[in-house]
Amino acid sequence: MKPSESIDPAPHEPNRVCDVVVVGGGPIGIETAIEMRRNGIDAVVFEAGPLGHTISWWAPQTRWFSSNDRISIAGVPLNTIDQAKASREEYLTYLRSVVDQFRVPVETFSKVDKIEARPDDPRRWQVQVRSKWIEASAVVLAIGGTDHPNRLNVPGEDLPHVDGYLREAHHYHGRRVLIVGGRNSAVEAAIRLHRVGAKVTLSYHREELPETSIKYWLRPEIDGLIRSKAIEALFESRVTAITPDRVDLDQTLPDGRHHTLHMHFDDVLTLIGYEQDKTLFKQLGIRMEDPGGKPIYDDETMETELPGVYVAGTAVGGTQSSKYQVFLENCHVHAAKITKHLLEYGIGSRNTQATSQAKPSASPELNRQIEMNPES
Repeated sequence: MKPSESIDPAPHEPNRVCDVVVVGGGPIGIETAIEMRRNGIDAVVFEAGPLGHTISWWAPQTRWFSSNDRISIAGVPLNTIDQAKASREEYLTYLRSVVDQFRVPVETFSKVDKIEARPDDPRRWQVQVRSKWIEASAVVLAIGGTDHPNRLNVPGEDLPHVDGYLREAHHYHGRRVLIVGGRNSAVEAAIRLHRVGAKVTLSYHREELPETSIKYWLRPEIDGLIRSKAIEALFESRVTAITPDRVDLDQTLPDGRHHTLHMHFDDVLTLIGYEQDKTLFKQLGIRMEDPGGKPIYDDETMETELPGVYVAGTAVGGTQSSKYQVFLENCHVHAAKITKHLLEYGIGSRNTQATSQAKPSASPELNRQIEMNPES
């Protein structure tokens, strides 16, 4: 061999071989794996955190916006007491039950660090999870779109009393809390913290709260709390700096003049939306388009421009910074689209073990209905 000739890197020795790797253990990732395994496709799910990672970040007893029938997966009913909208706890219980019922192979706390094509076969993919390599014919990126809180990009944002999530309302009893934002997350946090005895101030950059983007059952309550001054609302205001005991805000007055406020708070919650982690998209070279860096894919098959690499769930929407258009509710069709395309490629149906493991393991009665315990 001449010195100038390059040697193709050898493929990684796989620790495991399967048909499909699903990256992301949220509802659509799980639903996609179930649909595949029903069709004899050996699909394995890897999740960087716990099952339903993003949902697990929600504050305790946060309720879904949508009705239960629209967020249920894999044909399994989601039943709650009085059929009320499911809470965070009820939905995570439901998700665990569905995974157990269909015996879906899910590896939690298993972050996918790298995905690359096999050097000697570009139709095969090698996926690195810690020190292990998994080889598959296809990869589904069901990574969601709300991985990191949006940043204010102001001095002091990384101080310990500043957080991009509401974690536990009880913590804020008796404390002065500034909540930055004016949509669902911010409004719900303001109401919940007021209820537990916090002194709440809401900072929003527009003249009033938006007509949409707020759960309809919260709107009358937040409007009443603001009118009664139980919650102080600083409209047309923006945070300019945060110190350990003070926040500086710039507020536009009705006459157009700008007014600087120096206010003292114990805690600051920046609930201004979330950003998608695009690490794997960029690593693979998947083209994205503005706004929000949405991955480019075929709407009929969910396949990206890379053969064998698919997107599913809210991952298709990129970072949805203003009006959300992609939700769990309108992503259920992704599972069937991807599975159909894989079957057309000859992946699946032959794998009887995956098919048998995708069958419900419970009794017919339990398969028709999973009863939810609201206190679980």
